Amino acid sequence: MTVALMWEARAASGRGAELLAWAREQALSARPVRRETFRAPQDRVLVITWWDAPYDAELPELPEPDGALVTRAVHRWRFESVADG
Repeated sequence: MTVALMWEARAASGRGAELLAWAREQALSARPVRRETFRAPQDRVLVITWWDAPYDAELPELPEPDGALVTRAVHRWRFESVADG
């Protein structure tokens, strides 16, 4: 089964590039099948990791950044892959 973990944060005003750099530097304790990092307006950063694991498996996630770097707590979601059709 493929599980995708999504991590999304919004940077404090003017700190979007710093949050993006911070997220890219974060190492995980295990290597995912795939990892992608995105940015969006309003200084948002999104990281998606894909894992070959059961839905409820304990998987490493990115931590919370320093509170001064973000405007709110990080949002996290977990999804499982489903067959098309």
